[in-house]
Amino acid sequence: MQIIQNRRTFLAGLTAAISAELLKVRPSSAAAEPVPETTSVRLPRWIDGAYCWAGLYIAGELLRAEGFTDVRYVQGEKKVDQSVWIARGETDFSVNYAPVHVASIDAGVPIRVLSGLHSGCLELIADDDVEGISDLKGKRVGMHDPDAPSHVLVALMAAYIGLDPVKDIEWVIEPDDPVKAFGEGKFDAYLFTPPETQRIRPKKIGHTILNTTVDRPWSQHFCCMVSATTDYVTRYPVATKRVLRAIFKAADLCASDPPWSAGQLVERGFVPSYEYALQTLKDTRYDTWRDYDPEASVRFYALRMQETGMIKSSPQEIIANGTDWRFLNELRRELKS
Repeated sequence: MQIIQNRRTFLAGLTAAISAELLKVRPSSAAAEPVPETTSVRLPRWIDGAYCWAGLYIAGELLRAEGFTDVRYVQGEKKVDQSVWIARGETDFSVNYAPVHVASIDAGVPIRVLSGLHSGCLELIADDDVEGISDLKGKRVGMHDPDAPSHVLVALMAAYIGLDPVKDIEWVIEPDDPVKAFGEGKFDAYLFTPPETQRIRPKKIGHTILNTTVDRPWSQHFCCMVSATTDYVTRYPVATKRVLRAIFKAADLCASDPPWSAGQLVERGFVPSYEYALQTLKDTRYDTWRDYDPEASVRFYALRMQETGMIKSSPQEIIANGTDWRFLNELRRELKS
């Protein structure tokens, strides 16, 4: 496990007044609270970028204003999903796709989903012979592995319109470079994530048959959600709220000023491409954390996953055993626009 720290000046060149306005600083919010029970927090960092984690990455320096002196970005084992990192206790918080959180809760991993972060960011791209999801019957669909969103979400999308994702689709594992594999014709469709989506567009390969930013019902629910270990939430409730507040302020920055936010991601070494970062921020709905209902998103995905046999728990059990909305409810009141 590699721990990466970045202490570059977050708002270099901005005056205190501009910073306060930009970050929507409300001095009474943190000042009126008890001091955090811990000043340390471990957040995940993906070695290949994870461009849609922008809200989490930008939150790092905002956490210092929340009283944290030890903010660490932890790179877990390469090619192992971050759901495994948090299950192993390598990170305190996680940002992951809603179905991944649901699967973790069903498996008994001690986490609490605290909020949604953004919607959108995923595109199901197919070759010219596939016009819609119904046309995936008998086709080859690529996936990273059976537990990855490239399989789970496409299976749920297929089942939602009546296909049998086990019998009707031929799944092809591609763990390394799906953009290259799709271009070589190794499969007929793939659910791409940033920066893969941005990489494939200039190549003019295939076309989008479903975009979770705009296509219902997927666009009506959170794509990525924030979770923390049950232990951290239980032992450090004040710190948990402060971490979440920093992430929400970062999300507001992503929504209100994509160029500045994209520049910060590159400057601080989280992602290599400003162009991909900017396009990801423009494509992703970072303005939904206040308005969308995270419990509805968890219930939606849990029900779909139960129906397809991916999980054994009911949606009610998933919500009762693995969610905690109290911090979100408080922060929605505090951080009103």
